Amino acid sequence: MKVQFALVGNPNSGKTSTFNQLTGAKQTVGNWPGVTVERKSGKYKKDKHIVIQDLPGIYSLSPYTPEEVISRNYLQEAAIDTVLNIVDGTNLERNLYLTLQLLEMGLPLVVAINMSDLLKKKGIQLNTDKLSYGLGVPVVKISALKQQGIDKMINAAKQSAKQHSDVVRYDSRLESALSEIGRVLPTELSEEKRRWLAIKLFEKDTLIAEMLQLSDTQKKEVAETIAIAEMIFKESSDAILVNERYAFIEGLLSLAVIREADQRLSISDKIDHVLTHRVLALPLFAFFMWLIYYLSIQTVGTLGTDWVNDVLFGSWIPDILDRAMQQWHVAQWLQAMIQDGIVAGVGAVLGFLPQIFVLFFCLAILEDCGYMARIAFVMDRLFRKFGLSGKSFIPMLIATGCGVPGVMASRTIENQKDRRLTVMVTTFMPCSAKLPIIALISGAFFPGRTWVAPSAYFIGMGAIILSGIVLKKTALFAGDPAPFIMELPAYHMPQLTSVLKSACDRGIAFVKKAGTIIFVACIVIWFASSYDFTLTRVAEEQSILAFAGRAAAPLFAPLGWGTWRGTVATITGLVAKENVIGTFGILYGQTGAVSESGNEIWQLLRNDYTAVAAYSFLIFNLLCAPCFAAIGAIHREMGDSKWTWLAIGYQCGLAYCASFIVYQLGHVIFEGGHLTIVTCIAFLVLCLMIFALVKKPSRKMQGPIQVIGG
Repeated sequence: MKVQFALVGNPNSGKTSTFNQLTGAKQTVGNWPGVTVERKSGKYKKDKHIVIQDLPGIYSLSPYTPEEVISRNYLQEAAIDTVLNIVDGTNLERNLYLTLQLLEMGLPLVVAINMSDLLKKKGIQLNTDKLSYGLGVPVVKISALKQQGIDKMINAAKQSAKQHSDVVRYDSRLESALSEIGRVLPTELSEEKRRWLAIKLFEKDTLIAEMLQLSDTQKKEVAETIAIAEMIFKESSDAILVNERYAFIEGLLSLAVIREADQRLSISDKIDHVLTHRVLALPLFAFFMWLIYYLSIQTVGTLGTDWVNDVLFGSWIPDILDRAMQQWHVAQWLQAMIQDGIVAGVGAVLGFLPQIFVLFFCLAILEDCGYMARIAFVMDRLFRKFGLSGKSFIPMLIATGCGVPGVMASRTIENQKDRRLTVMVTTFMPCSAKLPIIALISGAFFPGRTWVAPSAYFIGMGAIILSGIVLKKTALFAGDPAPFIMELPAYHMPQLTSVLKSACDRGIAFVKKAGTIIFVACIVIWFASSYDFTLTRVAEEQSILAFAGRAAAPLFAPLGWGTWRGTVATITGLVAKENVIGTFGILYGQTGAVSESGNEIWQLLRNDYTAVAAYSFLIFNLLCAPCFAAIGAIHREMGDSKWTWLAIGYQCGLAYCASFIVYQLGHVIFEGGHLTIVTCIAFLVLCLMIFALVKKPSRKMQGPIQVIGG
């Protein structure tokens, strides 16, 4: 008979480390149905009959974030034998707030005080017997990092299985109000269930109110009871509950905790004085992120990428397949599809994997040691001015290496609107795949003008900031004012197993979700560029792809590069941005990659495009929808096809408008072009974009940041 345990705790409480210690490698990872919040489950490595469910890290069971809604629904509906509440022992007051809410639900509960080995260093003596007595549930000390107390916690969970926890009692006036509300609820409900629902109705939980479907009379009785309580306490109902919970916790800790009188700053506090310093914080963060970027993209990760591209998929696999297909007499068209389509396409995707793994490994170290929480605090003050979350900065910085991990890194943002906004704008940052386009345009059309190449980065950053300002004024992304609450845990040494597990999980997700889209797309692109409509093998100029390019070319004529060659290069660039250069090389009669000097292709390009048209082409390819791998990552993080299409539509629309304005106005100003009706339209579009920037938002921006120190 299987036993179900659920791990619940605050972010940075050590819950995931505990889960890894319990399950080892026997884990499954996926998403909760309909949402992008990750779920993990696994079997206890010492007893396969015990299944551990790792719920998302949350601060409370109030329905403010997807994680909180998911966790509460699971605790309500799933057949859980025991809840294992992982509590950060160095921050008991904050963590026990969630513990009280679990007790209010009447669930079988075991409280595990993690990081117990750090309590003595912080001058804290914790009496678990008194804490257990006050809470009415078993309390055990554990250290996930040092693998201490884990077995004791599981044994306590087995003994507590199916046993409802004691009811927490608050102020008698509040209890009277809860009793009155409980009488309104259906009588067939258990006492524990009625009390919990009464608490939720008292704090005006809209999801619970909708679920209960109370009559108008019942709603009126509940509202009257709440109004009387608010009059007595002179506080709002939700504030009454918050105060009562913290008052209970304060009394409990005065009973069970003894703190030494030594008020010296802890090592963690001393580190924070430097890392969160108003002046030093940003330069230090820039250095750390530069170091991560250098290790993952420039050195360690590149070694793996070069080997995968040049050796594994450059010679080994193609040679093996070539010999095998020759021996098996495989048809020429199938050989070409496998080698030029599947192997080349999948190889290009997997070539990113070593860089992604190193990058995620480094980020996991920062997350596990507690530094990432500080980054959000430091960056929030700056990014909030542009309507973005402080956590949005990290995905954007990562995207300068590759858009795929940049998009995937947005999952660290709890707020769904901020997360979706970040996903929409992250790929505006010029990734390494766009560098050849930047180099080609700047070298061919702007020789000696050193501002052109760096301007690509300023365009990307400018698009992000301006998009944040505009989109936050829309109904899709504007929201009610809400404080940004973060936990600042004590610094500690990262656990190697947790770091490796995190990096591996993210790497596997990249291969499974993003890589499959490239696999299919490369076959389609190969076929379209190799055959005509009679399914005859032809040169690329006579292929289906060339025909499609000519059909779509008029769409890009107002941008200055409406030739079928430029159109086809842009289309193939959706598979991978590097394809833009390769496509130009083929379509202009150059085989292979562009030579180092590029003089031949540069002259041919200058015959077809002016300098302003070329810069317009550069802007469009910088800002338009990213490669198929990044689009796959966007779909994964959005968790919804409509939102994915909205993101792609916005990116392409902004790219088109920016390119349109640059060419039409630049052609008149710098190349002596004539004013036309199209030029006037471009000026009107520019005015509309400026208006969108300066108009007042329909709702207020989020409230000031609140930091809870650890």
